[in-house]
Amino acid sequence: MLELEAKQQTKISNWVTATWDEFTKITADPAYAKARCYYNNGQMRIETMPVGADHASDNGIIHFAIGLFCTLRGIPHKGLINCSYRKNGIREFQPDISYYLNENLQSAPFGSSVVNLDQTPVPDLVIEISHTTLTDDKEAKLLLYQDVSVPEYWLVNVEKMEILAFKIANRDREKITQSQVLSGLEISILEQALQRSRQSDQSKTGAWLLSQFQ
Repeated sequence: MLELEAKQQTKISNWVTATWDEFTKITADPAYAKARCYYNNGQMRIETMPVGADHASDNGIIHFAIGLFCTLRGIPHKGLINCSYRKNGIREFQPDISYYLNENLQSAPFGSSVVNLDQTPVPDLVIEISHTTLTDDKEAKLLLYQDVSVPEYWLVNVEKMEILAFKIANRDREKITQSQVLSGLEISILEQALQRSRQSDQSKTGAWLLSQFQ
C-alpha cells in the first residue's frame, strides 16, 4: 500500500502492485476521470500523459482507414475510442481504439457504463497508439491482451510510423502482416497512410486509401 500511495503522487505512470479494491478506489477519484486505466495480474497503471499532435493524427487516420475499409467491403463493424473494459476483480483495459466485427457485432456494448466482460465478449481488435508508452504497449499490454484472449492486437509506433500486428489465439501470439479479423487488409497500406498523412492533408490521405481499397 505504501508503494501505491507513493506512486499515486506521481500519477501512477508505471505498473505498481495493487489490490482490485485499491485500483477501483483510486480510479473512481474525479482526478482520474480522463485517465486511461489498466489492471492485470495484481498490477495497475494509470496514464494521464497529454496527447501530442502526431499521436492524435495517427489515431484519426487509423480509425478512418478501418471504417473506410469496412464500409467498402461490407464488413459489419463498430469502432470504439477509449472504451473501458472490465472483468470484475481481475482486469481492466482501455485501448485507444477497439472494434467489434461481423457476427460479434450483435454482442457489441452500448450505454455509458464501463463494459462488463462478464456479460460482453472482448472486442475482435484492439489498437494502442504508442509514443510515450511504446515499451509498455509492447510488453505488459501485449501480455494483458493475450491473457484476455483478444483475437488481434495492433501497436502503432507514432515515431516510426510503423505497426506491429499480432494474431492472438489460445494465449499465444503470432506477428502478422495482414489482418486476420479484417480479411484482405494489408498492414503495410496503413503504414503508408500514416507516412502520407505527415506529408499531406488528411483529405489526400483519405483519397489515397480509397484508391487502395477499391
